[in-house]
Amino acid sequence: MPDPPAAAMADAPPALPGGGIRADHLARHLSVLASDEFEGRAPTTEGERLTVEYISRQFAEAGLSPGGDAGGWTQAVTLERSRIEGPVTARVHAGGVTRPLANGDDIAVESLHPGSGVDLAGAPLVFAGYGITAPELDWDDYAGLDVRGKVVVVLINDPDFEADVPGRFGGRALTLYGRWTYKYEEAAKRGAAGVLIVHETAPASYPWATVRNGRAGPQYDIVRADAATHHLPMRGWMQHTVARQLFADAGLDFDAEKRRAQTAGFRGDALGDATLDIAFRVQRDRVISHNVVGVLAGATRPDETVVLSGHWDSFGIGQPDASGDAIINGAVDNATAIASLIELGRVFAAGPRPARTLQFIALTAEENGLLGATYYAANPLRPLETTAAVLNMEMWSPDGETRDISSWGDGRVSLERDLADAAAVDGRVRSPDPNLEAGLFYRADHFAFAQAGVPAITIGPGMDQLDCGVAGGTAARADYFAHRYHQPGDAFDASWDMAGPTADTRTVYRLAHALANTAAWPQWQPDSEFHARRARSDASRTAEHGTR
Repeated sequence: MPDPPAAAMADAPPALPGGGIRADHLARHLSVLASDEFEGRAPTTEGERLTVEYISRQFAEAGLSPGGDAGGWTQAVTLERSRIEGPVTARVHAGGVTRPLANGDDIAVESLHPGSGVDLAGAPLVFAGYGITAPELDWDDYAGLDVRGKVVVVLINDPDFEADVPGRFGGRALTLYGRWTYKYEEAAKRGAAGVLIVHETAPASYPWATVRNGRAGPQYDIVRADAATHHLPMRGWMQHTVARQLFADAGLDFDAEKRRAQTAGFRGDALGDATLDIAFRVQRDRVISHNVVGVLAGATRPDETVVLSGHWDSFGIGQPDASGDAIINGAVDNATAIASLIELGRVFAAGPRPARTLQFIALTAEENGLLGATYYAANPLRPLETTAAVLNMEMWSPDGETRDISSWGDGRVSLERDLADAAAVDGRVRSPDPNLEAGLFYRADHFAFAQAGVPAITIGPGMDQLDCGVAGGTAARADYFAHRYHQPGDAFDASWDMAGPTADTRTVYRLAHALANTAAWPQWQPDSEFHARRARSDASRTAEHGTR
C-alpha cells in the first residue's frame, strides 16, 4: 500500500534546499513582471514578448529544463482575437422612451462570433431570470421561452445568492450555473442574438470597473470549429441602474421581477415592449500566444507528473484611472504567483530530484476565460492520465503574513486535505474558502484541468493575519477588490510586506514535495462532478502500467 502524501510530509525536513524561499527573490521578480515596461502583460503584445522571455530565462537560471514545443520553453497557443473597431452605438426603446447606452458606462459589450461586426435593429428584449437550465434541480428559466433572434437579459449569480435559507442551488456558494460564461453558453445554445447580464457588485463579487476594464481591450478564445454556434453574436453586461430604468420604462419593477426569478417555477417572458438597437464593427484575426513550460525530471517515476502553475497575463493597457494611469500591471493578479513559480523551480532544482516529474507552467490568457489552461488540457505536453495533481497559484497578498492558507472553492478533492497537512509542517492551517459565493473554483486555471478529470486546486492566501487577525485580512481583501483588482492600481510597491507570499510559497513547496514523492494518487470525492472522469483515467492507467 503506497504511503499517502501526509506520511511523506511527516518525513520532510523543515529546511528547504537552496536557502529556502527567499522574499527578496519574490520581490525582484514582482518588480520586473509588474513594471510599466511590461505594459500590463496582455497576450500577443510587446508585454507578452517581454514576459515570456523573462520567465523562460528565469526558469533556465533556476535549473529547470525546457518543457515546451520541440524542446523549447514555450507551448504555442493559437487564439482567435476580436476587438471592437470604432464606436458602439446602442439604444434601448421601451414604453415609448428611447435611451442611448454608452459602452463602458451603461453597458460593456463584446463579440467572439465569426463575422465583421454586430448590427441588431429592434431586437426584442426578454427577461430569463438567471438564465439557468438545470434538469437535475428541476429548474428551467427558459421553459416555454423562444429566444431565437432576441437579446436575453439575465441576472448574475444564481437564485440562492440572496436567499435566507439554502434552496435548490445549495445556498450562497456560487455554482457553475451562476458564472457569466455559463449564461452566455446556455443562451447561445438556444439561438439568442445576445445576452446582457445585469451587474450588481455583491453577487458578481467585483465592481463595474472590473467588468469595464475586462472588455475594453481585445477578446480572445481558443480556435473552435463550432464558433458560430458556440458564441452569441453579441454579449455583455448592463449596469444595475440602467437595468432598473429599463424595467421601469417597460412597466415592470426590477426588484419584483428579481424576486420572481428566485422562486421555483419561474417562467421568463418578454421585457414588455422593449427592444435594442446595437451596432459595432469587429476586427478579427488569429494570433499566437504562449504558455511557458519548464520541467524537473523525476528520479524514479519520471513518467508521472505534478503540475505547478499560475497565469502570467493581465489586461495590458486599459481605461485611465483618476490619476491618468492606464496600465493594468497585474501585480497581485497574478505576478505574485509567477514570482513564486520561478522561485519554486529554483528551490526544487537545488535539492534532490523528486520521484515524480515536476512541471512548471506559466499559463496565458487566464483573464480571457482560462484559455491557456483550456488549450493545454486539450493539447497536453505530458499525458493527463499520468498527471497526479495540478497545484495552481493565485493572488498572494502583500498585506502581512497569515496563520492560514486557503484553496479556492469547495473542490471535494483529497488535495484539500493534503494542503492542510503541508501547512501544518510550518504550524499553519488550511482555511476553507471564506467567500464561496464568489465562485472562485470556476474562475481559475485549475478548473480546466479538473474538467479533464485531473485532481486540481487553486491555492490562495489566507485571511488570519498575524498582526490584525481575520478582521485585518478581510478588510485588506475587500479594499483590494474594490480599488485595485483588474485596475491600474494593481501595481507593485517596494514597501510591500513579502512575508505572506514567502510563507504561502513555502507551503506550496511542502505540498508539491509530498505529492511528487508519494506513490499515492490524489482523488476526487465520489460526489464530485469530476470523479467519474478520473476514475476512468485511473482504470486505464492501472491496466497499462499496473498498480504501483
